[in-house]
Amino acid sequence: MGLVRNSRRSKAGNAKPIKTHCRDMVILPEMVGLMLLVHSGKEFTSVEVKPEMIGHYLGEFVITNKKVVHGTPGIGASRSSMYVPLK
Repeated sequence: MGLVRNSRRSKAGNAKPIKTHCRDMVILPEMVGLMLLVHSGKEFTSVEVKPEMIGHYLGEFVITNKKVVHGTPGIGASRSSMYVPLK
């Protein structure tokens, strides 16, 4: 329950965001208005807790994967790349 304890301290006057890895933590009413940095597996993503989030998990608001962006086929990529015009 370190996150709850830190959230109480943060409400007292410290405006720094709280870093956490606890993605399975349920958002409580006393956490509304806090700025949290939730770990996504690679980096920390900022989340501002709003009243609509009460009862949900912190991990629901931080995406763990990115959109896949494939490159264009190059020379030697596959048999079909023979027919791709070179620039």
